[in-house]
Amino acid sequence: MAMREIRLVPDPVLRTPCDTVTTIDDRVRGLIADLVETVDDEGRAGLAANQIGVSLRAFSWNIEGEIGYVINPRIVELGEEQQDGSEGCLSVPGLWYPTVRADYARVEGIDLDGQPVTVEGTGLMARCLQHETDHLDGMVYLDRLQKETRRAAMRELRARL
Repeated sequence: MAMREIRLVPDPVLRTPCDTVTTIDDRVRGLIADLVETVDDEGRAGLAANQIGVSLRAFSWNIEGEIGYVINPRIVELGEEQQDGSEGCLSVPGLWYPTVRADYARVEGIDLDGQPVTVEGTGLMARCLQHETDHLDGMVYLDRLQKETRRAAMRELRARL
């Protein structure tokens, strides 16, 4: 287990869709241990594998004191009701922008024993599930912003690089 360094935009690993985990081996067990340890830090709600440089479909979360993980997550349900709050990202430090997300999300995947798991929630948990799944698909939350807001965010990001 190790606290891992967070990859920052414009690192190409963040823009590359992650591969499905096909075998649960020591490498995957180590990845999950690192994801869980790295997300267990103040101010961290979620962490996708590609944010620590590993292009496999897995993420961890740390919501309201509950820490967990899911392997090969896929969103299977989004609620119709929306939430519109500020969102940030460990890979885009210091930038917070209003981002519309579904207020309810359900993700299905597997655990380290290969058993099916379902993770669901509302509010911050729903936001986290959608945000981290986006990462695994090669997206960052800035991609979800409305056009003018995205332009402002990209200007601010370029000024920081």
